[in-house]
Parts: sequence; structure tokens; C-alpha cells
Amino acid sequence: METYDPETAPDTAEWLELEEEDRIRRIASYHRGVKVKLPNLQVHAALHSVVENQIAEELQTVRETVARLQAEGLSRHDAIHAVGSVLVGRLQALLREGAQAQFEVEAYFQDLRALTAGGWLKKGS
Repeated sequence: METYDPETAPDTAEWLELEEEDRIRRIASYHRGVKVKLPNLQVHAALHSVVENQIAEELQTVRETVARLQAEGLSRHDAIHAVGSVLVGRLQALLREGAQAQFEVEAYFQDLRALTAGGWLKKGS
């Protein structure tokens, strides 16, 4: 796998064999190639990579959410963005809570289960 296409799930074994820097580089290269304007390409690509990693590592709730969002009409790429937006929301809450806060995986999964394509689109994400 030399290139990344967010509309096609990467081969799990190949994806997980890549160094994280290479995953992020490929994702950033894709976005540069389609001339997407982003406030911070590296942060965007890193979040993409986290979601792809969760899918490749078979986090069932993430996989089910992406599949459900696609069934609701989102492209795979937009479904990854929607899941990433939930992750960012959880990370922002963590930062607000301070040094003693811990990432609550089950709360993240609950947020994903509640996520809908329509709700995400209404937020203007």
C-alpha cells in the first residue's frame, strides 16, 4: 500500500505494519492531492489515522459506527470525520477537566452509538 484513499478501507495487516508517521504522511498526502483546505493538515491527518487505527484494531463500536453512518448516507471519508469529531469532543472535555482526568472509553463508545449522519451534518462538521 503506497497511497491512502479514505473511501477504501486499507488492508488491516498492511496498515498496522506501517509506522504511525507513515500513516499520517499518506493521509496528509491524500488531502494535499485533493486540495482540501484544512486549518492544520497534520492534526487532521493524525486524527484520521487514529480512527483508521481503531478500525484496523477491530474496535467493534468504531467499526459498527462507521458502517452505520455509511448506511445512513455518509461516504466512508465523512464517516471517519464524524467519528473523529466525537473523539475530538472527548479529548477537549478531557483537557477541560485537568490533570487528573482520564479518557473514558465507554463514554466515547456511548457517544459513537448516539452519533447519526443527520446529527453530524446538522453540526456543519
